[in-house]
Amino acid sequence: MTWISILTLLILALPAAYGADNPSPSAEWKLVWSDEFDYEGLPNPEKWDYEEGFIRNREKQYYTRARLENARVENGTLIIESRKEAYQNAEYTSASLHTATKATWKYGRVEVRAQLPTGKGTWPAIWMLGTNIRQVGWPKCGEIDIMENVGFDPDVIHANVHTDKYNHIKGNNKGASIRIEKPYQDFHVYAIEWFPDRIDFFVDENKYFTYANEGEGETSWPFDQEFYLILNTAIGGTWGGQQGIDDSIFPVKYVIDYVRVYQQTSNAAATEQ
Repeated sequence: MTWISILTLLILALPAAYGADNPSPSAEWKLVWSDEFDYEGLPNPEKWDYEEGFIRNREKQYYTRARLENARVENGTLIIESRKEAYQNAEYTSASLHTATKATWKYGRVEVRAQLPTGKGTWPAIWMLGTNIRQVGWPKCGEIDIMENVGFDPDVIHANVHTDKYNHIKGNNKGASIRIEKPYQDFHVYAIEWFPDRIDFFVDENKYFTYANEGEGETSWPFDQEFYLILNTAIGGTWGGQQGIDDSIFPVKYVIDYVRVYQQTSNAAATEQ
């Protein structure tokens, strides 16, 4: 075998050595923010804030703030637990954690290793919103849905993008789905790689959707600004509740092993408030 053949084999072998936990070295990713959940108790208040109350989509849960029953760190994982209980005029409780007041990013690789909850009525998600949402509203701020799953269709993972031009209100949002066997029994890595010209969506090593910058400005590409991250489980609502809510499933747990944000070395700086 010639030295050229040996070099070719080595080059071809490189991608296999870099899975979702180890982005390709050619991208020059640098870890800029993470939570490994290597502590106990409430989520780290230096990294996470909470949505509270009834928020969106005619969902049935009350999102609680700093309540261990709904959001806690134990055994090296973040637990978002949804419960059937009377609380603040609601029949269900859950948690929605976000980084809006803690850290935001423009471009990069965002990855979350998680085991999903399941059962009719559940709607777990990993997603991002533009930090200018209070100024321009949704969907002009932009939304990146890294992972969505609905309990009545438990083996399907969805990626979606919402903009002023493309969104679910207009019925033309851009997205794709991938079938993953029993994501509620095993951990998977859900990720995006976000660049000025595109956003790529992954489950583990599988890229299954790309949203490209059309070059038409903010109506279709509001993604040249800072975004923040949200982790939540909704109960019911316009999508999650399409086939009702099975009360026998509760409590249900969304188990998150880690959250990691990388940026390319030229952009490697999270904006922290």
